[in-house]
Amino acid sequence: MNCRENLKKTVEAFLPYNQQEEKDKEMLLQYLSSGEPIFYRESLGAHMSASAWVVNKSRDKVLMAYHNIYDSWAWTGGHADGETDLLKVAVREAMEETGITAVKPVTEEIFSLEVLTVDGHEKRGAYVSSHLHLNVTYLLEADDREALHKKEDENSAVGWFAVDECLMAVNEPWMRDRIYKKLLDKMKNRNY
Repeated sequence: MNCRENLKKTVEAFLPYNQQEEKDKEMLLQYLSSGEPIFYRESLGAHMSASAWVVNKSRDKVLMAYHNIYDSWAWTGGHADGETDLLKVAVREAMEETGITAVKPVTEEIFSLEVLTVDGHEKRGAYVSSHLHLNVTYLLEADDREALHKKEDENSAVGWFAVDECLMAVNEPWMRDRIYKKLLDKMKNRNY
């Protein structure tokens, strides 16, 4: 069985937390069954991405970066760029975007699924058309005492936020209310 099929089976086994995850799971499975090159950003309409919801050991803080394109505090994450091990992508992106080096999965299971809209924007002097991120989110743990470093070409700040305050820092209402709030609820209700 190839890596794409492995991911498809993992997504099929994922138990949605709410209606958003239920609907987005259906869409992800359609794309995973399509044969389209969705693990590469050259797949213009939609491509795979992975995000990390990074928490500290005591689960009372969340690590976020101030994302330049979205002009908001956000989770870390990025494009698969050919990699089908999306947990590996989530860990790599968390390290690259925050400077942390000691990060590990709380669980290797998928924490959340999302289909995210990305508005057209400029990146490195070139226009990127509007598209979808077929996103898989993992829950990661890092040491909140470790030094942080921003990634100049992607974010302008990195910081830990108390879980009861992190939503107030987010400027994107849909991400705050539909995604980040859901992630906090899942952590609380499923005792991660």
